[in-house]
Amino acid sequence: MLCAEACPRCGNVEVPYPLSTGDGCGDPRYRVYCNNGVLEFMSAEGFYYRILRINPFASRLVLSPPSIQSNSCYSSDLKLGGIRLDDESPFNISTRNTVMLFNCSDNILLSPLNCSSSSFCRKFEALGVGSGCKGTLCCHYLKDSSMNSHKIRIRVGGCTAYTSIIDVRPDDPAETWNYGIELQWAPPHL
Repeated sequence: MLCAEACPRCGNVEVPYPLSTGDGCGDPRYRVYCNNGVLEFMSAEGFYYRILRINPFASRLVLSPPSIQSNSCYSSDLKLGGIRLDDESPFNISTRNTVMLFNCSDNILLSPLNCSSSSFCRKFEALGVGSGCKGTLCCHYLKDSSMNSHKIRIRVGGCTAYTSIIDVRPDDPAETWNYGIELQWAPPHL
């Protein structure tokens, strides 16, 4: 059932239409979850990502990237292969994301990714986040429209950790970058 009414707040976060936290509000195709006052997005594999902010006018929301476990170089969603959205979902991963991959195998060097010493991931390493990733083979790429817009893939034997930056400004200090995974949604068809 479609309902053109916005859902109640989740904690201190507005839940604008078409996002839906349950029956009777929003559009159920745009499902998000309010878990103990925290607004979350669920991937196709059932992993919950915290929603950091929503821009209903641009039809975009930003997810918190998965944590990189300390003293290792594994993203918390590694067992699920990274983030994957349902192919039938109205959401996709926006082209404003620059993805940094860590702890990659040498096979990645055959890809068109930037794995050079000037890769953005080297600036990220200097922050000390995911300290187990320091010195591993890392690469970055801009998520563009020719790529699959429903997943960021990681795996053992490939790359085991990642993070994402929205609208990266490479000359800015890494601590000021806008970390997150930006999703955009298609407008609802009423």
